[in-house]
Amino acid sequence: MPFTSPNMNYLRRVDLNHLVTLQALLSEKHISRAAIRLSKSQPAVSHSLAYLRKTFDDPLLIRRAGKLELTSKAEELLQPLEEALAQLTTLFEPPEFSPMLANRTFRIAMSDYGVRVLLPNLLSQIRAIAPNIKFIIKQGSREAMIASVVDGECDIAFGVFPDIDKELQKETLFEDEFVCVADKSTLPDCGYLSLSAWLSRFHLLIALKEGVDNEIDNSLNKIGHKRNISVILPHSSIAGELVRGTDLILTAAKRTLGTLEKQSELTLFRPPFHIDSFNFDAIWHKRKATDPSHIWLRKMIYHSLTVKVTPNSVCV
Repeated sequence: MPFTSPNMNYLRRVDLNHLVTLQALLSEKHISRAAIRLSKSQPAVSHSLAYLRKTFDDPLLIRRAGKLELTSKAEELLQPLEEALAQLTTLFEPPEFSPMLANRTFRIAMSDYGVRVLLPNLLSQIRAIAPNIKFIIKQGSREAMIASVVDGECDIAFGVFPDIDKELQKETLFEDEFVCVADKSTLPDCGYLSLSAWLSRFHLLIALKEGVDNEIDNSLNKIGHKRNISVILPHSSIAGELVRGTDLILTAAKRTLGTLEKQSELTLFRPPFHIDSFNFDAIWHKRKATDPSHIWLRKMIYHSLTVKVTPNSVCV
C-alpha cells in the first residue's frame, strides 16, 4: 500500500479550486502575485485564503518584516500539495499551442537596444505564421524589468541581468561588445584615438536617465578617468545622426549601431581602454516555464537570432 502523508487527509477535504489557490499562495508568498498567476481578483484570493486558514486551523501565511512567510504547517503542506496537483494534471493533456489559430497578447520588457536587435527579425517570422499574436513592449530600468517579470506584469524581459531573483529563469541569447563611433573627418588618418585624445573629446551617452551607472563609465572609473558627456539620449535611433558632422563620440554596444558602419562619413573603432563584453539575456518566471505559448515564443526568439528571414525560413 502506498504511503499517504497525514497532510493528504487535509487536502482531500478541500475544494480543488481552493487547493490551486493554496499552491499559488504558498509558492508566491504574495496575494497580488498569486491573483495574477490565477487570473483572479485580489479579493477573491483573499477570500480563499480566509477559507483555507479556517479549514486548516492555521494562518498558513504570516507577515514578518513587511513580507509574507509560510507557517510550519504551510511548509509541511507544500510538497504533498504540489504532488497531488501534479498527479491531477497528468489526467489531462496540455492544450497544443497552434500559432496560426492563437489569439494571444505577450507583454515584453526590453530596452531600445533589445527593440533594435530582436524585434525586426522576430516580428517578420511571427507575422508569417501567427497573425493574431499581439505584443505590448514596455521599457524600463534593469530593476524595473526584473520586478515586472516577478510581479507577472510582463511575460518575458530582455537585457543584461547578472543577478536575478531565484524564482526567475534565464537564458543567454548572445554576447556583445562596445565600440566607438565618430565622424571620420574628426579622426586622424589611422581612424583611431588614444586614451588622452578620446578623453579630450565630448561624448554622447545612451541612457534612460541621468546618473544611472553604465558599463562604459564604470570601466573608466576603474582606471581613474571620467569623460565629458555632452548629450544624453534615452534611445539610440538618432545617435548616428547626432555624431555625423560633429566632434561627438558615441560609445555603444555594437549590435545597436545597425547600419552605421556602412555610412561613409562615420568610422567605428575599438575603445582605447578595456570594457568588458556582456551577455544579453532573456528572463521569465518559473510559472511560465511549461506554458505552451510561452515555450513557443522562446523558440521563436532563438530562431529569429540564428536564421535570416526568408519566406520559407519560419518555423511553426
